[in-house]
Amino acid sequence: MDLITLVEQIGEAPTAALFGLLTGVVFGASAQRSRFCLRAATVEFARGKMQDSVAVWLLTFSTALVWVQGARLLGLMDSSSARMMAVPGSWSGAILGGLIFGVGMVLARGCSGRLLVLAATGNLRSVVSGLIFAVVAQMSLSGSLSPLRNQLASTWITSGGRNMDLLAATRLPDSSGLLLGVGIAILALILARRHKIGAARLVFASGVGFAVALGWVLTYALSLIAFDPVQVESATFTGPSANTLMFFLERDSVLQFDIGLVPGVFLGALVAAAMAGELKFQAFDNAPTMRKAMVGAALMGFGGMLAGGCAIGAGVTGGSIFVGTAWLALFCMWIGAIATDWLVDQRDARQTA
Repeated sequence: MDLITLVEQIGEAPTAALFGLLTGVVFGASAQRSRFCLRAATVEFARGKMQDSVAVWLLTFSTALVWVQGARLLGLMDSSSARMMAVPGSWSGAILGGLIFGVGMVLARGCSGRLLVLAATGNLRSVVSGLIFAVVAQMSLSGSLSPLRNQLASTWITSGGRNMDLLAATRLPDSSGLLLGVGIAILALILARRHKIGAARLVFASGVGFAVALGWVLTYALSLIAFDPVQVESATFTGPSANTLMFFLERDSVLQFDIGLVPGVFLGALVAAAMAGELKFQAFDNAPTMRKAMVGAALMGFGGMLAGGCAIGAGVTGGSIFVGTAWLALFCMWIGAIATDWLVDQRDARQTA
């Protein structure tokens, strides 16, 4: 069945949701098996280790670059039509939101995407944190926190009515993004070999990056044939978490890519964990851990919405098409997370030693 036939049979909105579901399943299964986590990578880096978590993150990021830039060179997607590229970006939001998200990510012991994956395996800590994240993200999008977010985001925005395309701005050759991805992949594989990371985990880490490319290609293909405007987008969890929450709370909500993505990630991670025998209920260890996780989740909800994306949405999805504010937000997430590990987690470890 071709795409036009599928759209004619089930409609454009259900097709977008189906594409979100497919992207989410691939992402969820791959993230669960590879233990992909930006928080773990930043903590390793902060402690001067550069071990398996850094290698997995680098491989995921590089795979996304290779697949997405390869698809762009083949004409399978046009990054200029992506939602996050076609609208003005916020430099101030990327800086402040990235820092806030990085702090929250360490306190909550996982980014928003990682929390969703862990929730599917029976981690009740992640269920609670994920719900708080979604509620605060919705408050930041259109609720009581939206005026503050708008004020901070409007302080410094990109010029020209669009976000900055780093490849176009630097006037680098079209193949530069692909070559950068290959270079980072080589570094990741060197680290993986040094720390004896199994081939299966590397394949699944690559699968996370492939899921990002899959979302871009599918939504772009749908945008070319749809009668109504279709957002060209891929995996991210700040806006989709808020939208999915409201989808189940409001009777007039409509299907879209986001609504399929979040359940798809949960389903993919659930099936992967079940097949590996890793389903297990887990709760908070103690009250201080619970407080830190709840505060961290709230910070991620606001920070992710302010930054224009979470560790996945800005850090990998936006980074894969060289959105200027996404790269800045990712850098600030690393800074915020490293500083929080130094000031909070490492200090607590020294006090209990």
